[in-house]
Amino acid sequence: MLVLAAWSWHVGRSPRALLAQSWDSDWYTRIAAHGYGHTLHWPDGVVQSDLAFFPLYPALIRAVTTVLPVEGGTAGLLLSWLSAGVAAWGIYLIGERLYGRPTAVLLVLLWGLLPHSIVLSMAYTEPLMTALSAWSLYALLTGRWLWAGSLAALAGLSRPNGVAIAAAVLAAAAYALWRGRGRVGPRVWAGACLAPAGWLSYLLWVGAGRGDLLGGYFAVQDGWTSRFDFGAGALRFVRDMLRGPTQFGFGAALLITAAGVLLFALLALVERPPLPVLVYTAVLVVITVGGSGFFESKPRFLLPAFPLLLPLAQALTKARPRAAIVVIAALAGLSFSFGVYALTFARMAL
Repeated sequence: MLVLAAWSWHVGRSPRALLAQSWDSDWYTRIAAHGYGHTLHWPDGVVQSDLAFFPLYPALIRAVTTVLPVEGGTAGLLLSWLSAGVAAWGIYLIGERLYGRPTAVLLVLLWGLLPHSIVLSMAYTEPLMTALSAWSLYALLTGRWLWAGSLAALAGLSRPNGVAIAAAVLAAAAYALWRGRGRVGPRVWAGACLAPAGWLSYLLWVGAGRGDLLGGYFAVQDGWTSRFDFGAGALRFVRDMLRGPTQFGFGAALLITAAGVLLFALLALVERPPLPVLVYTAVLVVITVGGSGFFESKPRFLLPAFPLLLPLAQALTKARPRAAIVVIAALAGLSFSFGVYALTFARMAL
């Protein structure tokens, strides 16, 4: 944030405006102030509705502006910064429980130094979803089923890919049911029922309002060229990108997404984490790789998939201190530079 602020002032721009009013941030603050109902109609026939954005974050922005004398953008930043801190705490606890304190510290550090980690300081929903998902996973690992289900329900109200943590809770419940030969406590059933409630309720609400209960929300997403097509759209985009000149952000998105797939393979085959952690990460990776539209945003969609960094964190704990420092310094330089590029130079959505 300091690097971004220094460069923003150098080029005569406001760092607060860049963090609070860029791209999706405007949509969230508009929903918070005026509710749903805003639609953009483009000359090529594309229709983009604000119903594509899930309601928890704008609802929290509205709550903050009701209590504090701040504008929507500032409220969004306060929520994101608080959520990022809460997420870091939850990520640390998960890493410590699975692999010990050194790995946990490095896991949080690596997550904060991802190339797109500037998003964690913006008025975006990734910090909120990551915080809710991390604590839901921790609740699962410690046997707190009601907390796990409730937090998963809230995560499902924050972002479309919040369904990943609901899938993790359901997978853990199914495994508990199998191990108990069909006999589990009422808390397990309650957690499993709560987990998908947030995500499903918003999809059904949008569908009911548009006259298509099951397909209404997906029609809204289609207006944003966002759909799940098992990666066909992404492959076409990569093919076209490799055929000619392209923007740096697209190439970076391709490399980071490919690295995410590789890290998931290492996580599944080498680290073998508990089932909920694996399912949560797998669903996020599948949604990111298999979805089309906004290719440059794929690394941002992977920000909540912090378990992907466990293999690297484990490797750094075993590496020589000098090597670990070099890797971390290189990641810091990349992260600081890319954050400035994304908000002050790039001509594409983050």
